[in-house]
Amino acid sequence: MSGNIYDELKDRGFIAQVSHEDAVRKMLGEKKVTFYIGFDSTAASLHAGSLVPIMAMMHLRRAGHRAIAVVGSGTTMIGDPSGKSELREMLDEGMIRAYGKAILAQLDHYLRFDGKDALAVDNADWLLSLNYVSFLRDIGRHFSVNRMLAAEAYKLRLEKGLSFLEFNYQLLQAYDYLHLFRTHGCALQMGGDDQWGNILAGVDLIRRVEGAEVQALTFPLLITSSGAKMGKTAQGTVWLHSALFSPYAFYQSWVNCDDRDIGRFLRLYTFLPLDEIRRLEGLRNDEINAAKRILAFEATKLTHGEEAAREAQAASAAAFGGDGEKDIAALPTTTVPRARLEAGIGPAELFTDVGLTPSRGEAKRLIKQGGLYVNDERLDSLERLITIKDVGPDGIMLKAGKKKIHRIVAR
Repeated sequence: MSGNIYDELKDRGFIAQVSHEDAVRKMLGEKKVTFYIGFDSTAASLHAGSLVPIMAMMHLRRAGHRAIAVVGSGTTMIGDPSGKSELREMLDEGMIRAYGKAILAQLDHYLRFDGKDALAVDNADWLLSLNYVSFLRDIGRHFSVNRMLAAEAYKLRLEKGLSFLEFNYQLLQAYDYLHLFRTHGCALQMGGDDQWGNILAGVDLIRRVEGAEVQALTFPLLITSSGAKMGKTAQGTVWLHSALFSPYAFYQSWVNCDDRDIGRFLRLYTFLPLDEIRRLEGLRNDEINAAKRILAFEATKLTHGEEAAREAQAASAAAFGGDGEKDIAALPTTTVPRARLEAGIGPAELFTDVGLTPSRGEAKRLIKQGGLYVNDERLDSLERLITIKDVGPDGIMLKAGKKKIHRIVAR
């Protein structure tokens, strides 16, 4: 590890923008810093794209700094316009609160909240009780509408229409920073690069109201080399919750990453030493698959635990050349009624039902291109039904391409 955790984060590719680089490097190297990152309560689980801020928090925690994870049940009721071309769907308070609790439980897996060096808070606890008129007089007067409208987040939305509700979001996020500065001495806010304007608004608010200097840091918004948004695949979102995205599927999502992303992902999503990462990203041809398996194992271990990572690793080996009953059993599996198989199921229907293809139309296209397999037999016809006769000792093995597999068991 570098002598200063700031340099470690920079070397690993975590830093997009920083308010004052020398000041941030100095504060992180000389004293224990309280920092925070916010996570809005828009879903029951975080996804792989959320791992960048989570990993940054873990790096800082390991370096002895104090983390505050803020779940945004209050700000979620407004909706952040950053990076959005349209108004977010409005969720009711009960659902937002439930999502917030689920996200905090998920973050606890990574950060181990102890109430001292790793804190979990919900901004609804201080935002929902605000008196609106008093808030405008005390906080709103420090904001320039002209400056807010010049921010990228608002300029994008002005083309299609920005609601007054969303216009308040920056004020509330800035107030979060002020509140955490006052109550916990928080001096560093971090977040995705689309949050730069909102975070700087908090820095400016604290300077105006408290006469204090605090800092801001943002992470790059990752786009894979193939052009996809990080955390998204053709099969949907790579959720961190095992009930929504199995550990095996999570493992395979890393194994299937673009060769060009290996070095970047190893830096961001593992704690492997940088010298080892440089060695792995230097591998070529078939050897690069070894680096992908290491990435997949480390990322899966971090999110689902070492046992689940080993099972996913074994299942992947079994599916693509290995053997063993335990390995096969760890594959993503769907149970299909025996009577349905006896009647015969169209391949486009079954491949889509189990999530190997996003739609029946895509499944039909892949069949025509020779990209779908049943028990290692290439499907060559849309008329070829999958039946009980295809059931072998391990069930029916469906494959999409070389790397995506799903097991069917009859009952």
